[in-house]
Amino acid sequence: MDSSQPDSTKKKVLSVSAAVRLTNSILHEHTFIIEGEVSELNNKPGYKAVYFTIKDEDASLPCMMWKNRFQASGIDLHLGVKVQVTGSFNVYAPTGRMSFDVARLVLAGEGDLRARVAQLAEKLRKEGLMDVSRKRPIPQLPQSIGLVTSPRGAVVHDVLRTLRRRYPLARVVFAGVPVEGANAAQQLSMALTSVAATDVEVILLVRGGGSFENFMPFNDEGLARTIASCSKPVVTGIGHEPDTTIVDMIADLRASTPTGAAQAVSPQAGELQELLQNQALRLSGSLTQRLNTSAAFLGSIGSRPLFKDPTTLYASEMQTVDLMQETMERLGKTFTQKQIHSLDLAASAFVRIGKSLVVPYQSQAAVITSRLNDLSPLKILERGWSITRDNQGAIIKSVTQVKPQDHITVQLLDGVLACQIEDEGISELSEVISMEESHE
Repeated sequence: MDSSQPDSTKKKVLSVSAAVRLTNSILHEHTFIIEGEVSELNNKPGYKAVYFTIKDEDASLPCMMWKNRFQASGIDLHLGVKVQVTGSFNVYAPTGRMSFDVARLVLAGEGDLRARVAQLAEKLRKEGLMDVSRKRPIPQLPQSIGLVTSPRGAVVHDVLRTLRRRYPLARVVFAGVPVEGANAAQQLSMALTSVAATDVEVILLVRGGGSFENFMPFNDEGLARTIASCSKPVVTGIGHEPDTTIVDMIADLRASTPTGAAQAVSPQAGELQELLQNQALRLSGSLTQRLNTSAAFLGSIGSRPLFKDPTTLYASEMQTVDLMQETMERLGKTFTQKQIHSLDLAASAFVRIGKSLVVPYQSQAAVITSRLNDLSPLKILERGWSITRDNQGAIIKSVTQVKPQDHITVQLLDGVLACQIEDEGISELSEVISMEESHE
C-alpha cells in the first residue's frame, strides 16, 4: 500500500478476538434449519453439552447442543439417524473452529408428524371430545383398577409398587401390550376395551418417556375415540411432565408420569383414615338428629289429649248410641207389643254396631297406652334406677358437675333423698369409675 495514501482510506485492523466476536455477532443474526445424518456422537455424562456431527453425501457439519436442551427434546440420538437441527453458526474462539449451535433437535420428518397431530387435535376439540364437561369423575376408593401398559420395563413395576404401597385393598386387572410400533395403537385400543368389560372402576393407561416419534401410538385417532367412548374413566400417565399427547387431552384425568397416574387413583393410608373419620362423624350426626327428631315426635304424641284419655276416640259414637237408645225408649211407650219387639231388635243391632265401632279403637288405644307406659320415668325408677339433681333442679349426668359440700337430691321410686357431697366420696367414686373403665 502506498504510504502516501490518507489514513481515512486504510482498513481497520482487528485483533483475532475482535474478529471472532464480530463474526459470531453476524452469524447469530441468521437462523437455519439443516437436515442430515448423525455420523459422530459424543455425549459423556460429565459434559455440559452434547457434541455430534451431521453429514450428507458431500459435506459434514459439527454441531453442539447444551445438555438441558438435548434432554428436553427426548430424542434417542444415535449414529445413522436422520435429524433436523435448528440454530445458528458459531466460531469457538480458543480453537477457531466453526460449529453449529443447535437450539432445537427433531427427527427428520417430525415436523410433518407434529403438524398432523395438531390437525387431529383441533378436529377432536371441535367435536367436543376434549370438553371438561364430558370428563367423568375418578372414584375415590376403587375396589378394582385396570392397568394397560407394556409388560416389560420399569413402568409396570413402578405402578404396581405404588398401588401396593398406597392402596393394597384394590385388585389390579393388568393387560400387557406394546406401547410403540406400527400396531401399538390398535393393540392398546383392544386392551382398553377388554379391561373395561371387566368389573374395574377406573383404568390406567401409562408408558415411560421417549421421543415424539415413540409417542405416536398415543396420538392415534382410533385410540383417542376408544378412550372417549370407554365405559370406565381413564387416567393417563405418558412420558414425563413436558410430554402431552392427544390421549392425554381426551382422558378423564391426565397425570404427568405413570407413577403420578397410580397416585391419582390410590389414596394414602392417612387420607383413607381421614375420609373414614369424616364419614363416621357425618353418620353419627345424622343418627343423633334422627333420634332427637323421633323422641320429639313421640313426646308430642304423648302430650296430646287423645292419649291422655283414649276414650275420646269413640266418645262421639257412644253418644250417638245413647241418644238413639233414649229415642227408642220414648217411642216404645207409644208402640204396640209387636212394634216394641221390632224396636228391641233394632236397638240390639245398634248396640252391636256401636261395639264394632269401638273395638278397633280400644285395641289401638291399648297399644299406645302400653308404649307410653314403657316410656314413663316411673317405670325406669321401678327397675332400680334413680335421678340425681343439683340444688337448682338440673339433672346431674357427670361427677364433674358437682364439687365437695354441694347439696344434691336423689329421686327414688318411693321418695327423694337429700344428700351432700364429701371429699372422700368424690375421690373414691372417681377411683371406682376409673377402675371400671379400665376393665371395660
